Amino acid sequence: MYCADGNRYGIMKYHRCGDSGLKLPEISLGLWHNFGDTAVYDNMKQLCFTAFDHGITHFDLANNYGPEPGSAETNFGRILKEEFSGYRDELLISTKAGYEMWDGPYGNWGSRKYLLASLDQSLRRLSLDYVDIFYHHRMDPETPLEETMGALDQAVKSGKALYAGLSNYDGPALEKACEILEDLKCPFVINQNRYSIFDRTIENNGLKDMAALKKKGIIAFSPLAQGLLTDRYLNGIPEDSRVKTDGRFLKENQISSEKLAQIRALNEIAAGRGESLAQMALKWILKDGVVTSVLIGASKPWQILDNLKVLGSVEFTREELRRIDEISLKSGE
Repeated sequence: MYCADGNRYGIMKYHRCGDSGLKLPEISLGLWHNFGDTAVYDNMKQLCFTAFDHGITHFDLANNYGPEPGSAETNFGRILKEEFSGYRDELLISTKAGYEMWDGPYGNWGSRKYLLASLDQSLRRLSLDYVDIFYHHRMDPETPLEETMGALDQAVKSGKALYAGLSNYDGPALEKACEILEDLKCPFVINQNRYSIFDRTIENNGLKDMAALKKKGIIAFSPLAQGLLTDRYLNGIPEDSRVKTDGRFLKENQISSEKLAQIRALNEIAAGRGESLAQMALKWILKDGVVTSVLIGASKPWQILDNLKVLGSVEFTREELRRIDEISLKSGE
């Protein structure tokens, strides 16, 4: 059985999640792409070992992560049982419900029936009594917000989750959700949203400002813009790129000559800082203290180690931040 590195807490930085008592590691591991049934189990284990050995305590899932949907939870549940059973109280495990998971009218969106049933299914797949954070995965335009927030409240008060979270909400919806959850005295602590140098949605829809105002944490996913903010596309689109082999998340038409020019210009700034483009992109997410943690994905252990180098990187100068904005926000991207 796996034995964790005794020095695992020596390097990682931990940030308080809003004004709650919960702390998250600066870097968290997302299990979106590489923990489904098409992945190699031994590699999954090595990814988890490498992460935890370096202080990454937070492992993020959702009911539909795979492929097939549910398989990431099942595979991670096996790793927990076989390798991490003695470390449960050192781990922060999150899952979500909100996207389509099963057929019929009760397997999608934000109804009380769907959320609570999905959480029960997730716990069975994970072989856990509770998760640390249970998220509603996306806003539901039809279900009353009071019903959805009431389901999160019940999930916590039943002991099946310790904290509630929201994912893919905007600022106005977050404000209303906060009011409901505060009235219910439900420990809602975190928002999970897409955020990167190339995707400023949470700056434009009020989420980032509202989270800061309400003193709630933010954890950012897709910080590398599906690989665009790495050295992978500096010389065009590789033949083995996910753009060509998969295409579900990053489309070839998104990588225009203008976008490639932006990537190369950003890479020059990173080089001037003595960093890779990916390391700079991760550091940028955390630049102002509003974002609590950054979710990374990895297919190989060395990628985790490479991303962890951001922990020792220097702060940005005003000129660097100005140049990053000038490059990434210019028209024609």
